[in-house]
Amino acid sequence: MSSPTELDILGIGNAIVDVLARADDAFLSAHRMTKGAMQLIDAEAAERLYAAMGPGIESSGGSAANTCAAAAALGARVGFLGKVAADQLGAVFRHDIAAAGVHFPTPPLAGGAPTARCLILVTPDGQRTMNTYLGACVAFGEADLDLAALRAARITYLEGYLFDPPAAQAAFRAASAVAHAAGRRVAITLSDPFCVARHREAFLAFLREEADILFANEAEIRALYQVERFEHAVALVRGDVDIAVLTRGPEGSVVVAGDAAYEIPAMPVRVVDTTGAGDAYAAGFLAALAQGRALPECGRWGAVAAAEAISHFGARPQADLRALVAPSPHR
Repeated sequence: MSSPTELDILGIGNAIVDVLARADDAFLSAHRMTKGAMQLIDAEAAERLYAAMGPGIESSGGSAANTCAAAAALGARVGFLGKVAADQLGAVFRHDIAAAGVHFPTPPLAGGAPTARCLILVTPDGQRTMNTYLGACVAFGEADLDLAALRAARITYLEGYLFDPPAAQAAFRAASAVAHAAGRRVAITLSDPFCVARHREAFLAFLREEADILFANEAEIRALYQVERFEHAVALVRGDVDIAVLTRGPEGSVVVAGDAAYEIPAMPVRVVDTTGAGDAYAAGFLAALAQGRALPECGRWGAVAAAEAISHFGARPQADLRALVAPSPHR
């Protein structure tokens, strides 16, 4: 498939098949997991944990891929770059993301590691704890960049989790150079506070030298700047990036741009599963931004999409997002 002549968003991230199952806190403790975090595991640990988990739901996932699927559901023209293997799970991922309306030109990895999977335990309070075997994702590098898609996309959206595989950081810088040379914008999400801790200096350098837009939750932005107070992190991020989109769970979000800061309330919703909440928020924000909407409205779209994501089990949208973001006639 040739690259489209124009895209609103091009995501680059880990191509992962998610396996979601319910679990209690005792299960997490027994398997030495940090509740609410993501840890990287090897193939052997993935097999052991998969055998110990209860009945699960398998679906295509990955943080940036989830964002791409939700943005496509909002009507955006979307592409995704990420590495799967030439195996059954790889075929499942490719089918699912194409069915979501996302252009996926990356060729599969032949003869290497299998397609990545993320084993996600959801506790009764809706918190998700993730255990990721990266598999074929580790092979993603500069050679997998689709230059035509990078030039075609208004916004290239980079997944912070992809800082873990060694070749990907170089690919991110190469992607940023191509996008900026074409007059496009580059966004990055910090993904996880433990990921930030692993790559703090690299994230800061990328933010200051390459990124136009940052997505982070409160824990991630405090970890990036090593500060206790959210307000201190807000003050520091102003000088590092044009737009910072900072989510705070039930407290809503703050969009920081220059001297301006817009507070966006969270949408009231019963929390079932927080998996993909940040991914969905980014999708709503970027889909609105690609349409040229004002930053507070971009934040509202993000809040609506995040509320839909946490209202059900699993990360991909199940309701009509375009109908949900349409302004109420009573406003």
